Amino acid sequence: MQHLRAVKSEKVRPVGDGVRVLVLNDGSDLATRERLLELGGRVDIETELYTALSQLMDDPLGYGIFIMDVDTFGGVETGLRAFRMLRAADVRIPIILVGRGFLAQAFPEERSAPILLRAPLSMVSLRVGFEHALQDRMMWRAA
Repeated sequence: MQHLRAVKSEKVRPVGDGVRVLVLNDGSDLATRERLLELGGRVDIETELYTALSQLMDDPLGYGIFIMDVDTFGGVETGLRAFRMLRAADVRIPIILVGRGFLAQAFPEERSAPILLRAPLSMVSLRVGFEHALQDRMMWRAA
């Protein structure tokens, strides 16, 4: 697993405020990793599906967001199955699924539903998904 920390950037105002993000992908997507760092996240990269799920189940409060690139792990159905497994294990952190198979992006009001983003990710869609995932956290911080 790789552990990365953000470098201050003037391009984008960070919204993550140090939130720890577990990203599940094949390790080659450097653009998404860099974008998450710019958004203020502390990024951990995992390249094995069941290792990532195990980390989330073993330490459900250790991460603030889980992002899964479903294309590298069997597609949309695998991503939705991983989501259901985490919810069944009572892991309640926001989950963002990214894939080419999603017809539309989804930012559900229901907090227990996954955020769905179409691949390839743009900085705008990633930022909107990230902010939506952290909406409750940002409201607490503003209060």
